[in-house]
Amino acid sequence: MPKKIDHEARKQNIAKATWKVILDGGIEAASVRNIAKEADLSLGSLRHYFTTQEELLQYAMELVKTRCQDRIMQVIQQPLPPKQLAIKVLLELLPMDSNTMAEMQVWFAFTMHFKYKQGNDFQQTDGIREVVQRLLVLLEENNVLKKGKDINKETEKLYALIDGLAIHRFFDPERFSGEYAGELLTEYVDELCV
Repeated sequence: MPKKIDHEARKQNIAKATWKVILDGGIEAASVRNIAKEADLSLGSLRHYFTTQEELLQYAMELVKTRCQDRIMQVIQQPLPPKQLAIKVLLELLPMDSNTMAEMQVWFAFTMHFKYKQGNDFQQTDGIREVVQRLLVLLEENNVLKKGKDINKETEKLYALIDGLAIHRFFDPERFSGEYAGELLTEYVDELCV
């Protein structure tokens, strides 16, 4: 009887091999040949799952986003008060450990790659702004957000803070530990709330 292959698991393994190649050598090292070697597959086997390098890179980028969304969904399912829920979800958007730091590093590499390839047609699709806005609306609906706060402005401020903390974690992880970044984010949310 032939061995049954989990094709989605195989695609994810190829995507993770792509991440490893990028972490080791940057996006320019992410050739189909290098990725196949890292995934321990023949070129033909890899091309069975991804017919082009761009298709593979797009899938690998989306897998980073999916993993973050899965972590957020796990938090959302917890019975938490609104402010605590918001903080825990926001913390999932930051690179807090070596795994999420690696995800962020490859996300940045993918983002710059696709921005270069697509030029003015490029649209950022991280979904972070939307998550931030939904959380602020949740806080407002539960009378936790201070009165008179402009949701749109607060969304932009908090979105910028998350991006800034992520970049500081990436470039200066000694100074900006995950714990410190989490502390700064929590203090900011505390200031928004009653």
